[in-house]
Amino acid sequence: MKKPILVVMAAGMGSRYGGLKQLDPVGNHGQLIIDYSIFDARRAGFETVVFIIKHEIEDAFKKGIGDRLSKVMDVRYAFQRLDDLPAGYAVPEGRAKPWGTSHAVLAARGVIDAPFAVINADDYYGPEAFRVIYDYLSEHPDTDGLYEYAMVGYLLENTVTENGHVARGVCEVDEKGYLTGVTERTHIEKCEGGARFTEDDGATWTRLPGETPVSMNLWGFTQSFLREAEARFPAFLDEALQKNPLKGEYFLPSVVSQLIGEGKARVKVLHSADKWYGVTYQADKPVVVAAIAQKTADGLYPDRLWEEA
Repeated sequence: MKKPILVVMAAGMGSRYGGLKQLDPVGNHGQLIIDYSIFDARRAGFETVVFIIKHEIEDAFKKGIGDRLSKVMDVRYAFQRLDDLPAGYAVPEGRAKPWGTSHAVLAARGVIDAPFAVINADDYYGPEAFRVIYDYLSEHPDTDGLYEYAMVGYLLENTVTENGHVARGVCEVDEKGYLTGVTERTHIEKCEGGARFTEDDGATWTRLPGETPVSMNLWGFTQSFLREAEARFPAFLDEALQKNPLKGEYFLPSVVSQLIGEGKARVKVLHSADKWYGVTYQADKPVVVAAIAQKTADGLYPDRLWEEA
């Protein structure tokens, strides 16, 4: 079996953040959040990284990080395009929003040739997550009639921001540690004693315990996922184009949930006790910068990162 590769979703332009947050430095010497994630991934065993970006940011992305990482990793690129649709479908008039995370991964179907882990470009996951997902993907190929996937679950309390709301996939797990379902909650806020979510713009709220396992979009798949996501995309489009043509999104958790429900896949929930950091909002950046500085001071990362790799 080929060595697992890392797939980084970096096509989003950071609308809530107010800029191209993937290229906003957080380290002492201009390092980005993704520098630290890929440094951790490389230490875990990953040797190939696929960046999913938009054509519009290609030059800036390569200058900002891709060219640097190509000296230590096999770097590949894929481009998420709004018009990358099955035959017979067209982009609805007025649509500018990308088609979601499953569509992003499908954009890389031509350069993914091994089991793969998927991450966001603007999230800090911590070293433990990359160790456990790399080991799992290396040891668990698909079996007869069953796809073997994985995800890294985080404690909800370790993934919320002080500065607004976040979207998280709230996970249900069986007694053997396998995922039974993921519910995407698009508006979760920190509150006293834990967190809460709303589905009606704040008219009502439901509390969530801090120890609730959530997905941070760190998934592990075999290549079978690409075939399934591509085959299911038309059905998603048929519904989205009718109900929500300008904003409907093809989420990774929705495809995973379908496959689990049909008995075609099982997803092992791996665990990380590391705290998540991210820059959903501009006000999050100082928190991330301080956390990275402390981790560097504690010796988890070298000060100049790749120069000392």
